[in-house]
Amino acid sequence: MKYTVVLTAAYPPVAREILAGEFDVIEHPTEPQRTEDELITILSEADAAITLLSDPLTRRVLESNPNVRIIANHAVGYNNIDLDAARELGITITNTPGVLTEATADFTMALILALTRRLVEGDREVRESGRCIWEPLHMLGTSIQGKRLGIIGIGRIGTAVAARAKAFGMEVVGVRRGNSMDALLATSDIVSIHTPLTPETHHMIDASALAKMKRGVFVINTARGPIIDENALCDALESGHLGGAALDVYEFEPAVNRRLLSMKNVVLAPHIGSATLETRSAMARIAATDVHRFLKGQKPLHAVT
Repeated sequence: MKYTVVLTAAYPPVAREILAGEFDVIEHPTEPQRTEDELITILSEADAAITLLSDPLTRRVLESNPNVRIIANHAVGYNNIDLDAARELGITITNTPGVLTEATADFTMALILALTRRLVEGDREVRESGRCIWEPLHMLGTSIQGKRLGIIGIGRIGTAVAARAKAFGMEVVGVRRGNSMDALLATSDIVSIHTPLTPETHHMIDASALAKMKRGVFVINTARGPIIDENALCDALESGHLGGAALDVYEFEPAVNRRLLSMKNVVLAPHIGSATLETRSAMARIAATDVHRFLKGQKPLHAVT
């Protein structure tokens, strides 16, 4: 009897290539907003699964599928999974660390440049007017050379961003989780968030934290949306306290706060920090390999439970 592996989305082909030879693989189309009931049904045939960060792997879902022994989350984060329930039920959880670092760090710098140099505004102007206007004071942005970049979360990605920022001539300061952010917030020209989402970091950037930032600061978030209180962010943008924001993640993803949509000094990306062919394929390879190892009686390489 073959084990059954359920893929809850359309992953890069390497996942199927690793698994299909020895296991029954059931693939489902990508659905960014599955309910618990839908996920319970999808996992009903699974001995193992590769899941999305948006899949709600709650205690109810895990308890409703007693055959599932391993879940490989196709992400570095796993805040969509009830880890306590998984441990109690003996379900192994894995993630895909490391391979996202370079792509996300590159994308963070892209957002910093797009925001400070008003790239999206300029693109929109040319498309809407059909003209390229050069004037000495037209579309002036902000140079990043000599500016201070404050990095919240000096882990793999934060460290990679720091190296890139220094190459652009920026001064870099950073804090780790649990350390005071006050000096960083008060002195940074750009604040970039790279900390995991935990109960402690939920709304870490709230109205109080935003008020501590210097006027005109730019805020970048490629980590997790709920780290920022989006309504407080919108208030700070509308008041002019913030110079702008660039977001790849959102508090109530996939929904985006409608107040953000009309702001010219905000760059909005659809959670594509790791979206390179090379990176997403590497993530799929890691997830599928861990499932393969587990089902063959070997220890997975990236277990978090």
